[in-house]
Amino acid sequence: MILRSLLAWLDIWDCLLFLLTFLLIADILKNKNPPKFPPGPWPLPFLGNVFTGVDFRTMEKLAEEFGNVFSLRRGSEKIVFISGYKMVKEALVKHGENFADRPVIPLFHEVFKGIGIALSNGYMWKSQRKFANTHLKYFGEGKKTLETSIIQECSFFCQAMKEEQGRPFDPQFTMNNAVANVISSLLFGHRFDYSDAHFQTILRLDAEAVALAGTARAQLYDAFPGLMKYLPGPHQTIHSHYAKILDFLKEEINKHKEDWDPSNPRDYIDTYLGEMERKKDDSAAGFNAETLAICTLDMFEAGTETSATTLRWGFLFMIKYPEFQKKVQAEIDRVIGQSRQPTMADRANMPYTDAVIHEIQRMGNIVPLGFPKMASKDSTLGEHFIPKGTVVITNLSSVLNDKNEWETPDVFNPGHFLDSQGQFLRREAFLPFSAGKRVCLGEQLARMELFLFFTALLQRFTFSPPPGVELSLEGQFGFTYSPGPFLMCALDR
Repeated sequence: MILRSLLAWLDIWDCLLFLLTFLLIADILKNKNPPKFPPGPWPLPFLGNVFTGVDFRTMEKLAEEFGNVFSLRRGSEKIVFISGYKMVKEALVKHGENFADRPVIPLFHEVFKGIGIALSNGYMWKSQRKFANTHLKYFGEGKKTLETSIIQECSFFCQAMKEEQGRPFDPQFTMNNAVANVISSLLFGHRFDYSDAHFQTILRLDAEAVALAGTARAQLYDAFPGLMKYLPGPHQTIHSHYAKILDFLKEEINKHKEDWDPSNPRDYIDTYLGEMERKKDDSAAGFNAETLAICTLDMFEAGTETSATTLRWGFLFMIKYPEFQKKVQAEIDRVIGQSRQPTMADRANMPYTDAVIHEIQRMGNIVPLGFPKMASKDSTLGEHFIPKGTVVITNLSSVLNDKNEWETPDVFNPGHFLDSQGQFLRREAFLPFSAGKRVCLGEQLARMELFLFFTALLQRFTFSPPPGVELSLEGQFGFTYSPGPFLMCALDR
């Protein structure tokens, strides 16, 4: 009896051992790299490199070990990381057509569904991006409404700062509200008051979703979506937050439908509703109600998070380096004075301020790993072969800190953007907006916002830390790299 039980136990053990061996061999064969595929750390069976950090600093260390083109595996998906200005430029510009597609990212696909502007591909992406770009130019340049909207919002924000009466305050969500109002004016035709509790809630939900999306636990969903969707974790919070944000955006769209006048479009939503009518026979272009909601989310989120975060980094850098703050203020006083607000026409006469803003973007390093792309065809990058369908991530942080391109990459130095005569100097390795086919759609809007907000604020205020407080320049890792919560004082000049 005992012998039969032992033999039965051994038979079960043998079966399990055989099954495990079979699965291991299948995993090795399935995930075997083709010749000249980028090297990387040895992956664990079935799991890959899921325990390798997902932040840009970990990627920089791996690049030092394996080279500027290396690979990781998340579950069974292979990801190629590209570092350094030369290799990133080769991928995004020289071979831009090969890396213009977006992969399916399970964490975001649940929300964005592969439609809209940011995560669509092919004809739909080209149609939606072209339409959005035309709208930005028409409303932003033709009517000059964007500059006017930003200048108006600067006044509201300066007034909100003045009401703090020099007391310590956290600028995050007032700053987010101010920047969001610019894109809201373009999308919805109106702004939101800083006391609007519902809008503040939407901004907080979006900020938390963006922060959580860059964490290792959330990105575990991308490796094992079939399993993780049934388990608790930050991915559930992200999806819940985006559902509430989409409800808010759909309410705005429905309000537009109620009083829509095709002959007098007021904003992006009105114009899109007209395009839906014109393109109703071209279903592949994707002009429908569902895509409108996702496009609005794309533009609302992109038009808020990065610019607001950059400006908060600007506050921190000016507080940490008051000598630069004084030089900016001296240039503002000399060129603009105190009797009028800054305009974009002033930028050409303010090279030092322009250089400081660019250095804030470089050191702030807002989107360090860019947004994932995918090889649309078999490609060669340097000595490496990248098969069609491989996810590709360009390490923009490594470009903004490339020791071969920047004199003092680890130091806040506005001189990076000034020539020997003190005039503004453009740098090819300045790629905070990425480059190539998928370069940031709102780059010109962001540049306008950064200059007008930054100069308007330093024209009116001097920023300092609360008494006895030493502020930290250590950021927080999320989908974006942002300052940790901090308090500051805005003192009237």
